[in-house]
Amino acid sequence: MYGRDPWGGPLEINAADSATDDDRSRNLQDLDRAALSRPLDETQQSWLLGPGEQKKKKYVDLGCIIVSRKIFVWTVGTLLVSAFLAGFITLIVKMVPRHHHSHPPPDNYTLALHKALMFFNAQRSGKLPKHNNVSWRGSSCLDDGKAENSPIYKDLVGGYYDAGDAIKFNFPSSFAMTMLSWSVIEYSAKYEASGELNHIKEIIKWGTDYFLKTFNNSADTIDRIVAQVGSGDTSGGSTTPNDHYCWMRPEDIDYKRPVSECHSCSDLGAEMAAALAAASIVFKDNKVYSQKLVHGARTLFKFARDQRGRYSAGGSEAATFYNSTSYWDEFVWGGAWLYYATGNSSYLQLATTRGLAKHAGAFWGGPDYGVLSWDNKLAGAQVLLSRLRLFLSPGYPYEDILSTFHNQTNIIMCSYLPIFTTFNRTKGGLIQLNHGRPQPLQYVVNAAFLATLYSDYLDAADTPGWYCGPNFYSTDVLREFAKTQIDYILGKNPRKMSYIVGFGNHYPRHTHHRGASIPKNKIKYNCKGGWKWRDSSKPNPNTLVGAMVAGPDKHDGFHDVRTNYNYTEPTLAGNAGLVAALVALSGDRTTGIDKNTIFSAVPPMFPTPPPPPAPWKP
Repeated sequence: MYGRDPWGGPLEINAADSATDDDRSRNLQDLDRAALSRPLDETQQSWLLGPGEQKKKKYVDLGCIIVSRKIFVWTVGTLLVSAFLAGFITLIVKMVPRHHHSHPPPDNYTLALHKALMFFNAQRSGKLPKHNNVSWRGSSCLDDGKAENSPIYKDLVGGYYDAGDAIKFNFPSSFAMTMLSWSVIEYSAKYEASGELNHIKEIIKWGTDYFLKTFNNSADTIDRIVAQVGSGDTSGGSTTPNDHYCWMRPEDIDYKRPVSECHSCSDLGAEMAAALAAASIVFKDNKVYSQKLVHGARTLFKFARDQRGRYSAGGSEAATFYNSTSYWDEFVWGGAWLYYATGNSSYLQLATTRGLAKHAGAFWGGPDYGVLSWDNKLAGAQVLLSRLRLFLSPGYPYEDILSTFHNQTNIIMCSYLPIFTTFNRTKGGLIQLNHGRPQPLQYVVNAAFLATLYSDYLDAADTPGWYCGPNFYSTDVLREFAKTQIDYILGKNPRKMSYIVGFGNHYPRHTHHRGASIPKNKIKYNCKGGWKWRDSSKPNPNTLVGAMVAGPDKHDGFHDVRTNYNYTEPTLAGNAGLVAALVALSGDRTTGIDKNTIFSAVPPMFPTPPPPPAPWKP
């Protein structure tokens, strides 16, 4: 018998299924007893018994929210355990001894740099700022320029005193500002690391603000500039009170301070132009001031080119103290700085004119070849223009003279090395760049700066060294030369004396300096009244911190005598070179030069193709 399966298949009905109801009932009872003989799981029981009474969950009312008590307990417990573990770990960490990785102490070059910069604070003229930080100095010479009947200037207050006197010589002081600006442009990161960047910018601005007063800086064309304020002429036994005859604190000066103008002074005009141009790069973030400096630099350089002559010619007083031998080197130097400051290729064309270089002495050598000083800037200009070739490679038409300057720079660097005999050395190792003449250190620090800077140029250009003839020398050799010279000045010399006042324990105590040698005791000493302090054998009552004195003689000898300025007098130009050398050597060598800042105004350079060859003629 078949029936139909509702799922689509045949359904067979067995005959056994036709049993009576009684049989089926008995069978079901047997099945029920068999099912009850095994335990039922919870689900099966629920089917049989139906929904039972559920456990009532407990909640915690937190005011703003109601949460399950179980979740609340777990959350609070977790937080407590976490807090305990964190406190336990912190306690362990604090109890474990640790090694403190502090910054290494500053090197000697950085320590000396801090002091060397303070010398400029002590040399300030005019109304001093509150933060000048030289306790024995005050405002001075606040009437400079006011007594003159000049249509160009009425106010010449400010600037810097040159050395141990109170004369303001624009020629060496403008060179000093150029050197300081150059060092900031190249090594601003090192100044920043030493905490002195703002300080040196203030120093430079104090100088450039004064220079802007010394000519008509709003004009495009001028016919005169100020060369000097104050007088030091004591020739012929003159007893007229002036800055050399008298020995007075600058704050007490009551004698007349004449102003010297010049109308044909190419050297001074071009050097002042270089100072303003270099400073304009330092202050490029202050666009108004930077442009003012650039305009002044253009005006001064035009004046220098138009009205030829040496500022110290004609028997002027400047010839006695800072005589200029030529103005051609200032043309190359000033032209290079103006090119970097403006990007105007006409300045580069001038600076790379072969005839100009020839007049500057680039091809004839001489005993002072390669010696950078306030008088001769050729060596500095050659290094400065070699930088252009190393990093920008301007090509034609500049390549010819730039490659010449580059080769000459290599020769100059060779001449600094002990293996060559261009310059003698003292037994203590000091190079005699001025051939045994007095006051040698100002030339040594400039050479140390150029050597370190050039080695950093080569490193930045991925060049490991340079050739001296057939021999190759590493850039490390140049740095070693610079270090030995600066270390000599810092105290590694036969006398074990530091030639920087205030650095180390053994340094000159009788510096040739009026302000430092006269006590600040509310007593005004007149012109001759200060002579007793000049001639005293006692140490200076005021420490002229950071002043680099003139230096030892060619036998490493030194006389710490106040009246002997050839040993004990510091100068602006000397200290500027010292600052530049110290910052170049300071800190970590991995902090090299700033390759790009000096090129900020320089447009992209695409080499001009050379002229085509002449047509072929059979």
